[in-house]
Amino acid sequence: MNPIATVQDAVTAFADFMEPTDAELDAIEREMPVILADVDLLDAQIVTLDRTPTELDIRRIRRARRRALAARVALLNRAAGASLPGGAA
Repeated sequence: MNPIATVQDAVTAFADFMEPTDAELDAIEREMPVILADVDLLDAQIVTLDRTPTELDIRRIRRARRRALAARVALLNRAAGASLPGGAA
């Protein structure tokens, strides 16, 4: 039996389109607080999947949800402030 090999990885391994651009990396960096807040919220929710949430779990989820929303608001405010001409808010 002869193994079937593919050369697709060898052909596309060093293609330019596979690396993120500087603009994409900057966008990820700007969104990192939102990403981290969402991860914290998911962690808090995952803990309660297999059991009844305690009062401490409920508070942790509530705090994580508020942090996630605050991070999104801060990101939107920064984006809106950057797009306004003349620096007006």
